[in-house]
Amino acid sequence: MNSIAVYCGANTGKQSIYYDAAIQLGQYLATHHLKLVYGGGGVGLMGVLAQSVLDAGGQVHGIMPQELYDRGAAAKNLTELTVVDNMATRKQQMLTDSDGCIALPGGPGTLEEIIEAYSWARIGDNPNPCAFYNVNHYYDPLITLFDQMVTQGFLTAEHRAKLCFADQLPTIFEFMTAYQPPIIRTDYHQPK
Repeated sequence: MNSIAVYCGANTGKQSIYYDAAIQLGQYLATHHLKLVYGGGGVGLMGVLAQSVLDAGGQVHGIMPQELYDRGAAAKNLTELTVVDNMATRKQQMLTDSDGCIALPGGPGTLEEIIEAYSWARIGDNPNPCAFYNVNHYYDPLITLFDQMVTQGFLTAEHRAKLCFADQLPTIFEFMTAYQPPIIRTDYHQPK
């Protein structure tokens, strides 16, 4: 494992625990020689995370769509910044350039990006493990929803096990190290 894509908020949230978690994740990545691949922003948890990686001597690759770059959203001191045409290209490039995906707390964009990465893993388009850094129980309602998907027959238990929710970084990285991509569904015959 060489690099990790991290999805997180362009705001810092209302509690300092989220800010602190972004710093901890950044320090963890740098001390474990894992390059951060992220959206390239300089504000919110995005900026905190990137700066913490850089402060700890790590590498940061930002990938940002042109429209956000033109609005001045990019962090200024990154190891590398790639400007792409649009958000779809950014998301694909982040997956291509990383070996795993983590979501810190964030808003709809954070949720959309990590869910898409997980969804793509289920159909064979993303070999990377996906994990939610469940700081301050932030993602507990989503755990309940994914468990309901299983009980209601919309997600197999085997595929549910391929998504990690954890509040400790070692647990997330143990999951990632042991990860095997899900078995891809090939039988699409509907029961009558």
